[in-house]
Amino acid sequence: MKRGLVPVAVGLWMLFSPVSGFPQDGIDLENEGKALLETNCSMCHAVGSEGDSAYPEAPAFRMLAQRYPIDSLAEALAEGLFTGHPDMPEFVFEVDELSAILAYLHSIQVPKSR
Repeated sequence: MKRGLVPVAVGLWMLFSPVSGFPQDGIDLENEGKALLETNCSMCHAVGSEGDSAYPEAPAFRMLAQRYPIDSLAEALAEGLFTGHPDMPEFVFEVDELSAILAYLHSIQVPKSR
């Protein structure tokens, strides 16, 4: 997908996102998202609802909402998520995978303590 189309595709995806669909759809999306994150990210990050990250500097995914609005990660995941950290590879997810990843991330977030 051309870079100029990514924001349009992400915007359309968010408008018609199945994340807000029926409960069964949400469960399937969460399971798919969990599998994607376990495959691509669990070597460094804690991707579940508990446990520590294997790499101490890598944030646990259940805590991401304390640092970022989860839905704002959609564009970064579609365009290529990368960081200044030299050990982290660049990841690019397809638009259809974003629904699953975001559904799962929403399902495991720990609320901010006051």
